[in-house]
Amino acid sequence: MNREPAQAMILAAGRGERMRPLTDTCPKPLLEVRGKPLLQYHLEALDRARLRDVVINTAWLGEQIERRLPPDFQGMRIRYSNEGRDFGGALETAGGIARALPQLADCFWLVGGDVHVPQFAFSRAALERFEAGDKLAHIVLVPNPPHNASGDFGLRPDGLAANRADTRFTYSTIGMYRKALFAAMPAGNPRGLKAPLAPLLRAAMDNGQVSAEIHTGPWTDVGTPERLAQLNAP
Repeated sequence: MNREPAQAMILAAGRGERMRPLTDTCPKPLLEVRGKPLLQYHLEALDRARLRDVVINTAWLGEQIERRLPPDFQGMRIRYSNEGRDFGGALETAGGIARALPQLADCFWLVGGDVHVPQFAFSRAALERFEAGDKLAHIVLVPNPPHNASGDFGLRPDGLAANRADTRFTYSTIGMYRKALFAAMPAGNPRGLKAPLAPLLRAAMDNGQVSAEIHTGPWTDVGTPERLAQLNAP
């Protein structure tokens, strides 16, 4: 079991400081929206796309995630990259991805475990098109929410993401990535180096190596108790 490279990774290692006190006893990706953990929405969406081999990285209260979502959860084939056990805490986004790379296919979907995006359709065909191309990443942008009004990245007319733009959108935490984006980091990140993702993306954008698209469906960064409560409101 779990011998094939995973086609997707879900980021679930963060502490969730802004969600306290809820995250004092529950990892943020297990917080529930309408009776279902945030992580489960992603797993079900990946399953609908027949992308059933998934890596989940964990740190804060990671054992709860592994108990709630065992390796054969609902027919999925889940494996874990346990940063908390191996290094005592989360490795940030790029560090965590680099640590999990030996378990991942050369090209893979990525999504943050703390966003709620119920209408997003992961696509095996899109992943195959990305793999056949030459880009290092393809990211999904969303209209800017109030808490990130200035946005993160622009979208050029030719479909490339841009660091500098008059109109910027918010990075949704969803994208397709090629292992080569992380080539500057030691393979498998054996020393547990902490590294953010944004500098790698920005450098690749400046070289024309990141494409992008806009998702206009519902999307919430479940970063505060108030946003969680809004999602669960009658």
